[in-house]
Amino acid sequence: MARRLITFILRLALRIYFRRIEVTGAENVPSEGPTIFVLNHPNALIDPAFLLCFAPRRVSFIAKAPLFRMPVIGYLVRALDCLPAYRKQDAGEDVSRNLETFAAARKLLARGVAIGICPEGVSHDEPRLKPLKTGASRIAIAAAAAPDHLKVRIVPAGLYYTDKTTFRSSALLHFAEPIIVCDTHLEPDGTPAPAEVRKLSKQVEIAMRDVMLHVEQEEALVLIDRAEKIFSAAEVSADEEQRLARSLELRQRFVAGYSFYRTHAPRRIDTIEARIARFEAELKHVRLDPDDLSLPPTAADSIVSLMGQIAVCLLLTPIAVIGTVVHYPAYRLAGYLSRRLGREQDVLSTFKIVSAMLLFPLTWLVIALISWELRDGLTAVASVLVVSLCGYGAVRYFEEIDRFYGSFAALALFVLKRRFFVRLIAERAAIRQEIIALGEDAAGYAN
Repeated sequence: MARRLITFILRLALRIYFRRIEVTGAENVPSEGPTIFVLNHPNALIDPAFLLCFAPRRVSFIAKAPLFRMPVIGYLVRALDCLPAYRKQDAGEDVSRNLETFAAARKLLARGVAIGICPEGVSHDEPRLKPLKTGASRIAIAAAAAPDHLKVRIVPAGLYYTDKTTFRSSALLHFAEPIIVCDTHLEPDGTPAPAEVRKLSKQVEIAMRDVMLHVEQEEALVLIDRAEKIFSAAEVSADEEQRLARSLELRQRFVAGYSFYRTHAPRRIDTIEARIARFEAELKHVRLDPDDLSLPPTAADSIVSLMGQIAVCLLLTPIAVIGTVVHYPAYRLAGYLSRRLGREQDVLSTFKIVSAMLLFPLTWLVIALISWELRDGLTAVASVLVVSLCGYGAVRYFEEIDRFYGSFAALALFVLKRRFFVRLIAERAAIRQEIIALGEDAAGYAN
């Protein structure tokens, strides 16, 4: 019961914090049997929360031991059936106790339970996969070599955030095809052979790089961040549910092409960078975002769409006013606390969400107590329900206002400077195609 409640609350918090969440490759996850999920770790406690909430089966985690001693967090990790990992970098930890954890993990796998592990061992803000710890491979090999010869599968899972520290950004969770762990002989002391551990760890590392954005060159990351809006805005995939997956694929192609051409033909990279810079300057001049650029079917259709957006904004205005006034103190305090406590980028989102999950319910509690004092218990319950819905309405209101401004500015530019508007759309598509070609050409040379 506690696990279901925790999962429900976390899923709701993630759905509110992230505007868009995509889960792809769920068909690759075995519906039963011993399974180990290996997940990249760029966003602190948000990463395992994604796996907990959106994996197609129940998952138990191996989490760092200090979490088990933290107030509230300690209760949560125990309620979620987590196992402790004892790390050298955590002061006072006895790493020899990991043998107990490995044994407990093997017992869970023998029962057909799925285990989640972040094999990098630490959350970080680097744009690349850090060297993997061997715990996942050691557990998998030992379980496969047990007397009952378990058919253990390792499922690489990749998390990709468009902007992990920004409220109402997007996130993708992708599951790759599982790695089947072969039965091998153990050492005389019952531990996996080091050569087998290294071999499997390398296989896991390669598979994880394929499901995430792994960037070796910092300058490539800077350029790809600048091109992010162009990627997402120009993506017109027929399957809207796969939009983030396609966006990640484009970025992976760009990174592959960047690495090749920065070495073999740097002028091509310089040309793309200059083209992106010109496009950014032109958009900034007319105060538009790339996703505002879309050719209206007709002027009448655009006007009707704008009128609909105006109607929605008017309907949401009183709701947004209530939601903003009530929640603004908690919103500002949550932002202040997250900035003071989460100074590293990889933990900022965690502090933002945790602060909001504490301060907003506290706000609702104050409203409930005031309502109870003035009227009765039923009014208190109704007040909490109304103000919480108004808070979400305020979020949607400001998103609609932003969308309306973009649509109005784009329509005005289309009417007043149609040729310039059409040229911007063509240039955006051309940049996207050039980036796709960059990766395809590099792959062709490599083959």
